Amino acid sequence: MQARLTGRVKNSPHDTYTTAVLYPQFEYELHHYFDHYIQIEAALLRSYETAMILTKEEVRSLLKAIQGITKETLLQSSKENMTDMAFTLERSIENRLEQPVVKWHIDRSRNDFQACAQLMYAREQWVALIEKVQMLRDVILDRANMYHTVIMPGYTHFQSAQIISVSFYLTAISKHLLETEKRMIAALEAMNTYCPLGSGAMSGQEYPVDNLQLARSLGFTSYIGHALSGVASRDWLLDIGSCLAFFANNMSRFLTDLMNWGSSEYQFIDFPDELAGISSSMPQKRNFPILERARGKTAHLLTYYVDFLLGQRNTAYSNLVEVSKESSKNLFSLFQEMQVLLDLLMLVFENIQFQSEKMKQCCTKDYYGGFSLANRITEKNGIPYRQAQVIAGQFITRSIQAGQSPQHVSVEVLQEICREHGFVNQITQQELQSLFGLRAALTMKRSAGSTNPDAVKDMIVLQTQEAAQCKQVFSRIATDLKQQREELARWMTSEGKEYDR
Repeated sequence: MQARLTGRVKNSPHDTYTTAVLYPQFEYELHHYFDHYIQIEAALLRSYETAMILTKEEVRSLLKAIQGITKETLLQSSKENMTDMAFTLERSIENRLEQPVVKWHIDRSRNDFQACAQLMYAREQWVALIEKVQMLRDVILDRANMYHTVIMPGYTHFQSAQIISVSFYLTAISKHLLETEKRMIAALEAMNTYCPLGSGAMSGQEYPVDNLQLARSLGFTSYIGHALSGVASRDWLLDIGSCLAFFANNMSRFLTDLMNWGSSEYQFIDFPDELAGISSSMPQKRNFPILERARGKTAHLLTYYVDFLLGQRNTAYSNLVEVSKESSKNLFSLFQEMQVLLDLLMLVFENIQFQSEKMKQCCTKDYYGGFSLANRITEKNGIPYRQAQVIAGQFITRSIQAGQSPQHVSVEVLQEICREHGFVNQITQQELQSLFGLRAALTMKRSAGSTNPDAVKDMIVLQTQEAAQCKQVFSRIATDLKQQREELARWMTSEGKEYDR
């Protein structure tokens, strides 16, 4: 087939290239970018009318033609237009005009046109993801409110370390989600300053088009400010990948804990049958594959970020399809995996059941009070702290050797060890017993951000306040985007008649 869109190339793209590359790209853009392309066309018409490049009558004629464009008509005529979305859209609109509009596509380029559509699509998906992250964070904060005094073992180096509360652990997860949300909102704000429309091919435009007006018509706060950056930069793509990689990395660690806690050895958590799995050969097993699925999906988010980076690395800083299309090829998959991951996590945290008695029993088996004992030995007996650590360690070792449980420690053993080191013990049996008791395990911690129930309540209040602030900022951005989209739609349907704002 002869190419009709260029004087430099006589033939249309090779069938193999079309089938392998161009047509899949066309379908992708048709499915994801169609509405954005239409909005961009409308914004450009408005701008060209303001700049007196087009008359009001010409703009109305073009708007009428644009409103009759459908995805089906574009798909049918794609091959005769080099299977290119911008070319096909342009030709389809032209074919619907009663008479040609001579200056319609003057001083225009596909480069900034496509870059803007990509960014608008990403922004739309990003807004939806932020809303889901907010919902998940709220669910976890609600769960944290329920477990201020429900104790469980805390671990360092996979060994029993100190007693904490379920609420304390959950607020670590909600904090991570809050930090993720802040990064996502910052990325959204950055996206809104990146509007590339008006950059042209790579060095700007010859006609005096108002780039700020273009940007604001499409819900952006400003033009990117540099024509080359407008078509060459995909910083927003790296911002997206970075945010979700940050989220995925720590979330995989939290999920690892939950997978351990759901094992037959721990039995700290349980899920309803609807979220449990079975073995095909071992009838005694009750598995939680939802946790494995969720953690597995965090790997995809990390991988796609690396893919975005490698897709741009060592490329020329110019408009390249390698950057504009290949480097962002997996963006849809990233959004899809993140959506599914958030859905799975919502199921997990809405339905997780903490086994309070199991965790409490586990807390009675080990000498979690060893840290506190060392502190008290220094405080009450005047023994240098590092030596107090040695005494506390020897006390625990002898108690275990004597078959004494943490609930039945003996002050005589402590007194004997202190004498061996040349010190007199002032800690009473009652004080020693309380150091290894469960009642004081949480309240002995007094610092902000600790597992003390009051400190955890303060963290929940603080996180709730920060969440409200994030929602306020996000709501302002999302509302502005919606209003700008609706305002542009009203302008289009009125065939360019001015509306009061």
